[in-house]
Amino acid sequence: MAQPVLSAEQEALFRLIEDTREHVFVTGRAGTGKSTLLRHLTWNTQKQIAVCAPTGVAALNVEGQTIHSLFKLPIGLIADSELDQSDATRKILNAIDTLVIDEVSMVNADLMDGIDRSLRQARARRREPFGGVQVVMFGDPYQLAPVPPRGDEARYIDDHYRSFWFFDAKVWAGEQAGDGLIEMGRHGAELHIRELTQIHRQDDDAFKTMLNAVRYGRVTAEIAEALNAAGARTPPRDGDDPVITLATRNDRVNQINAQHLADLPGREQTAVAEVNGDFGRGDAYPADENLKLKIGAQVMFLRNDIGSGGEPPRWVNGTIGTVTRILGDSVRVDVDGEEFDVEPAVWEKYRYAYDPFQKKLSRDVAAEFTQFPLRLAWAVTIHKSQGKTYDRAVVDLGAGAFAPGQTYVALSRLTSLDGLYLSRPLRPSDIRVDENVRRFMRNAWEKQGDAMRAG
Repeated sequence: MAQPVLSAEQEALFRLIEDTREHVFVTGRAGTGKSTLLRHLTWNTQKQIAVCAPTGVAALNVEGQTIHSLFKLPIGLIADSELDQSDATRKILNAIDTLVIDEVSMVNADLMDGIDRSLRQARARRREPFGGVQVVMFGDPYQLAPVPPRGDEARYIDDHYRSFWFFDAKVWAGEQAGDGLIEMGRHGAELHIRELTQIHRQDDDAFKTMLNAVRYGRVTAEIAEALNAAGARTPPRDGDDPVITLATRNDRVNQINAQHLADLPGREQTAVAEVNGDFGRGDAYPADENLKLKIGAQVMFLRNDIGSGGEPPRWVNGTIGTVTRILGDSVRVDVDGEEFDVEPAVWEKYRYAYDPFQKKLSRDVAAEFTQFPLRLAWAVTIHKSQGKTYDRAVVDLGAGAFAPGQTYVALSRLTSLDGLYLSRPLRPSDIRVDENVRRFMRNAWEKQGDAMRAG
């Protein structure tokens, strides 16, 4: 598979990460190429890196390991609990030069401090943040938030942190909970925020301006009117060009997909995934364990076509097509009038290990999940549309956006305003931005100014 070509600002950021030991938070609007830069870093760095993410699916997407699995941290609130580390874990953590965290906006402050404490404990340099490891984080807090704490966890967070976001962890302020070895205002890790600005998903400047307004919660009456006017159209019917519904809730998505599948004539067939090794629970699976299909089903590809011989990919993660034939070992899918035979794909779950002979980190396959890289796609949740690109989509906010950034994620999946269909007009209450994110990003701009912008 061909490596992506970096833009000038992506290349500048890669050099900052590769040539220094600075802690860097790479952020940017949807479609600015954060994932492209992360892949380039993992393929081209000369450093010993470990890549991790807060959820199983996110870890699979970057061919890394979950944070809890890599660090052997307890599930739930960590606080100042004892951290048990085996010799194997300590060897792995000691071999890391650079820790890469994807979807860091989903990491809460307590977990970020747990990562810091775990690294310092393993590496015996307890006064140095992260035990001397460079930390590089990717994500957009305007899109995804940590799961809000509840009950006693919420009360603990309220008592010990300004907010539950990763950027309010004590390691950044210079105070580490639990061992008292980092004092407030001293020895804190300095976080360099760099924002990618060149949008690759959309070309229309007017639409980019509208998306920015939604991202920052600055939607004027004129912008709202333009979005609602563009979206106030009847979506294409079945048989026309594929269109997908982006909805807020799982039950709504399941209802839409089940109803459309039931309405199709013909026999329903089920492809059962093959799972080898410890892949975790079903919610950690990258595709349906039992994929139900019929001829005529609208489906979405769940990963890029690897291609062969330098040929361009036939589909990418998020491409929508229609099933035209179901065989035992392949599914034929029509994409824009061209049919492809799709075979099962293998997702590999990795874990890091220390190779004592080469004195380096190795990345081993811990489990495999084999299934057709397809999902029914008359509808998908806005959360699962993260990272996808669609030419057209119905945005169904139902009773309303219930999480900050949800409306922005949905709208920013589209390549142009022409592809927008709204199940109902947008309301002011649909545009939600977390006030802690506003505060963090505003302070970052004031502190670092133009340096935030890559290149």
